[in-house]
Amino acid sequence: MPDLIHDLVNDRIQTLHREAEEQRLIMRVTRVQRARRGVKRANERLHRALNRQF
Repeated sequence: MPDLIHDLVNDRIQTLHREAEEQRLIMRVTRVQRARRGVKRANERLHRALNRQF
């Protein structure tokens, strides 16, 4: 019985580690997406500013 409990605890720990890694990946992807949107908006502003000059 102690081996079963030990295995269950280890499985749970591994699951928590996987879930934490997934969350870190999701956060990185979210930051990249937000940064890309910011770059796109900055490029659009730049193009508008340049078009006004000419």
